[in-house]
Amino acid sequence: MWQALYDELKTKDFMIVAVAEESRGADHARPWIEQAKADYWCLIDTDHRLAELYGMVNVPQSVWIDAAGRIVRPPETAGSTDHFRRMDLATRTLTPEDQAARAAARAAYLDAVKQWVLTGAHALEPDAANRKLPRVTPEIARAHAHFRLGVWLRRHGRDAEADRQLAEASRLHPDSWNMWRQAADLVAVGNAGGPEFWQRVRALGDRPYYPPPDLPGFPR
Repeated sequence: MWQALYDELKTKDFMIVAVAEESRGADHARPWIEQAKADYWCLIDTDHRLAELYGMVNVPQSVWIDAAGRIVRPPETAGSTDHFRRMDLATRTLTPEDQAARAAARAAYLDAVKQWVLTGAHALEPDAANRKLPRVTPEIARAHAHFRLGVWLRRHGRDAEADRQLAEASRLHPDSWNMWRQAADLVAVGNAGGPEFWQRVRALGDRPYYPPPDLPGFPR
């Protein structure tokens, strides 16, 4: 979907920068990038620096940055929805209604990006954008330090120490699904989508996994 959007808008001084946050190394992310056959920029962030700099806690999230380098929409969910929470885990399928609703939300998000590029719609004024920027607490700052240390220890074969650091990162910053999922996949590929993931999702209760962006087509 991103390639189609880029093809439509690339003559309008528009660029998509897709970043894979993959601490297991570039080789784990490269097949997905090659499969996409994207013409826009695709980067690999093995240290999750992007998440730390912009306050991202999940994927997919996006930040809109204008031609002057100003953030006009801080990190928000890039068209994904919570319909997956009603998935039949035995068949890994959604009902047709949920599939349609998810597709409509994705289309609404892409349309909002297009409107912004063509008309400036949905861009926030500086004060409003600043108010919506995620705030970095001391606990979150420490969480990122523990996470980077845990990744470094894993790379150097010190798995037990690494896992303690990664667990502390998630304790300090429980809203970061990025940290939790990456830690799970560092232990064993596929863990990030296993039973513990679904337990964490159910524990959210009424809280969203993907908070909807304040854009047309997304219920509040």
